[in-house]
Amino acid sequence: MKYILLIILFFTLSCSLNKVKNNHGVLSLENKINKIKINESNTNDIMNIFGPPSTKSTFDNNIWIYIERKKSNRSIFALGTKKTVKNNVAVLEINSKGLLKSKKIYDLEKMNKYKFSENTTENEYEKNSYIYGVLTSLREKINAPSKRKKVSE
Repeated sequence: MKYILLIILFFTLSCSLNKVKNNHGVLSLENKINKIKINESNTNDIMNIFGPPSTKSTFDNNIWIYIERKKSNRSIFALGTKKTVKNNVAVLEINSKGLLKSKKIYDLEKMNKYKFSENTTENEYEKNSYIYGVLTSLREKINAPSKRKKVSE
């Protein structure tokens, strides 16, 4: 009986009332996007409010993307798994003069509505090609057993 009480006491002391939240990216993205105005805010205003973008478009450098993600621990019974509370993405398009052209925000509910293609692209390599030879030699080097030297005692 003493051990059970000791275990219950240990769990009670190690638990906190506040849930642990992990933030990633720009905090308060929804509030910050309301501070900028289309055709009025320029790149300097955006950088002052948001900071540097999380990423820029690979095809067009005038599209800036900001990400906000917040995860929180679930209950004790979920054994440390985390639940995504917020997952916002802001996409800002900037025109050639440096003014904000458009702004869009995607939240967790909107992202679940999008469907992505499940098609895959497969590459075919001929056995005599240069790339096939390089990849084969790399695979052999990775899979080769390592030779260990015996330490003399």
